[in-house]
Amino acid sequence: MNCIFCEYSKNEYIAENELVFAIYDKFPVNKGHVLIIPKRHFESFFEATVEEVKAIYSLMNEVKTIIDKQLKPSGYNVGVNVGYDAGQTVMHLHVHLIPRYEGDVENPKGGIRNIKEALVRYDG
Repeated sequence: MNCIFCEYSKNEYIAENELVFAIYDKFPVNKGHVLIIPKRHFESFFEATVEEVKAIYSLMNEVKTIIDKQLKPSGYNVGVNVGYDAGQTVMHLHVHLIPRYEGDVENPKGGIRNIKEALVRYDG
Protein backbone atom coordinates (compact mmCIF):
# COMPACT_ATOMS: atom_id res chain seq x y z
CA MET A 1 0.00 0.00 0.00
CA ASN A 2 1.26 3.46 -0.88
CA CYS A 3 -0.39 6.03 1.43
CA ILE A 4 1.17 9.39 2.27
CA PHE A 5 -0.57 9.51 5.65
CA CYS A 6 0.69 6.06 6.63
CA GLU A 7 4.24 7.20 5.87
CA TYR A 8 4.37 10.19 8.24
CA SER A 9 6.97 9.96 10.98
CA LYS A 10 6.16 10.81 14.57
CA ASN A 11 8.49 13.81 14.51
CA GLU A 12 6.00 15.49 12.12
CA TYR A 13 3.08 15.06 14.51
CA ILE A 14 1.63 18.08 16.29
CA ALA A 15 -0.07 15.74 18.76
CA GLU A 16 -1.22 12.15 19.00
CA ASN A 17 -3.10 9.69 21.12
CA GLU A 18 -3.37 5.93 20.93
CA LEU A 19 -5.52 5.87 17.78
CA VAL A 20 -4.96 9.11 15.85
CA PHE A 21 -2.39 11.81 15.11
CA ALA A 22 -2.44 15.41 13.93
CA ILE A 23 -0.29 17.15 11.32
CA TYR A 24 -0.33 20.52 9.62
CA ASP A 25 -1.93 20.35 6.18
CA LYS A 26 0.71 20.78 3.45
CA PHE A 27 -1.88 22.63 1.33
CA PRO A 28 -3.50 24.85 3.99
CA VAL A 29 -6.70 26.73 3.38
CA ASN A 30 -5.75 29.04 6.26
CA LYS A 31 -2.86 29.45 8.68
CA GLY A 32 -2.94 26.61 11.22
CA HIS A 33 -4.97 24.19 9.04
CA VAL A 34 -4.59 20.76 10.65
CA LEU A 35 -5.49 17.20 9.66
CA ILE A 36 -6.54 14.65 12.29
CA ILE A 37 -5.71 11.18 10.94
CA PRO A 38 -6.38 7.66 12.28
CA LYS A 39 -3.30 5.48 12.64
CA ARG A 40 -5.25 2.56 11.19
CA HIS A 41 -5.55 2.82 7.41
CA PHE A 42 -9.13 3.01 6.13
CA GLU A 43 -10.89 5.27 3.68
CA SER A 44 -14.22 6.51 4.99
CA PHE A 45 -15.41 8.26 8.11
CA PHE A 46 -18.23 5.71 8.13
CA GLU A 47 -15.68 2.90 8.62
CA ALA A 48 -14.31 4.41 11.83
CA THR A 49 -14.98 2.59 15.06
CA VAL A 50 -16.68 4.39 17.93
CA GLU A 51 -13.31 4.41 19.70
CA GLU A 52 -11.64 6.06 16.67
CA VAL A 53 -14.35 8.72 16.44
CA LYS A 54 -13.90 9.49 20.14
CA ALA A 55 -10.11 9.62 19.67
CA ILE A 56 -10.52 12.02 16.71
CA TYR A 57 -12.81 14.27 18.77
CA SER A 58 -10.46 14.22 21.75
CA LEU A 59 -7.34 15.04 19.72
CA MET A 60 -9.18 17.71 17.74
CA ASN A 61 -9.95 19.53 20.98
CA GLU A 62 -6.34 19.17 22.13
CA VAL A 63 -5.05 20.61 18.84
CA LYS A 64 -7.65 23.39 18.95
CA THR A 65 -6.23 24.46 22.31
CA ILE A 66 -2.75 24.62 20.76
CA ILE A 67 -3.97 26.65 17.78
CA ASP A 68 -6.02 28.96 20.02
CA LYS A 69 -2.91 29.80 22.06
CA GLN A 70 -0.59 30.23 19.07
CA LEU A 71 -2.81 31.88 16.45
CA LYS A 72 -5.94 33.14 18.25
CA PRO A 73 -8.48 32.40 15.48
CA SER A 74 -12.02 33.71 15.89
CA GLY A 75 -13.69 30.58 14.47
CA TYR A 76 -13.19 27.15 12.92
CA ASN A 77 -14.45 24.97 10.11
CA VAL A 78 -14.37 21.21 10.70
CA GLY A 79 -14.80 18.95 7.70
CA VAL A 80 -14.51 15.46 6.30
CA ASN A 81 -14.57 14.59 2.60
CA VAL A 82 -15.88 11.07 2.03
CA GLY A 83 -15.20 9.66 -1.42
CA TYR A 84 -13.74 11.03 -4.62
CA ASP A 85 -16.94 12.83 -5.65
CA ALA A 86 -16.97 14.67 -2.32
CA GLY A 87 -13.43 15.90 -2.90
CA GLN A 88 -11.43 13.23 -1.05
CA THR A 89 -8.07 12.86 -2.79
CA VAL A 90 -6.15 10.87 -0.17
CA MET A 91 -8.10 7.70 0.47
CA HIS A 92 -7.24 7.51 4.16
CA LEU A 93 -9.72 9.14 6.52
CA HIS A 94 -8.67 12.60 7.68
CA VAL A 95 -10.61 15.36 9.40
CA HIS A 96 -9.83 18.98 8.55
CA LEU A 97 -9.63 21.50 11.39
CA ILE A 98 -9.43 24.91 9.71
CA PRO A 99 -8.93 28.03 11.83
CA ARG A 100 -10.86 31.09 10.65
CA TYR A 101 -9.98 34.71 11.27
CA GLU A 102 -12.01 37.90 11.31
CA GLY A 103 -11.81 39.39 7.82
CA ASP A 104 -10.35 36.30 6.09
CA VAL A 105 -13.34 36.47 3.75
CA GLU A 106 -15.53 39.47 2.99
CA ASN A 107 -18.74 37.76 4.12
CA PRO A 108 -18.44 34.49 6.07
CA LYS A 109 -22.19 33.78 5.84
CA GLY A 110 -22.67 30.23 4.62
CA GLY A 111 -19.44 28.92 6.15
CA ILE A 112 -17.71 26.40 3.91
CA ARG A 113 -20.13 27.11 1.07
CA ASN A 114 -18.15 30.31 0.58
CA ILE A 115 -14.75 29.22 1.86
CA LYS A 116 -11.87 31.51 1.13
CA GLU A 117 -9.26 30.93 -1.52
CA ALA A 118 -6.48 28.67 -0.29
CA LEU A 119 -3.16 30.09 0.89
CA VAL A 120 -1.38 27.36 -1.08
CA ARG A 121 -2.70 26.01 -4.37
CA TYR A 122 -3.86 22.40 -4.01
CA ASP A 123 -2.49 20.19 -6.78
CA GLY A 124 -3.65 16.86 -5.28
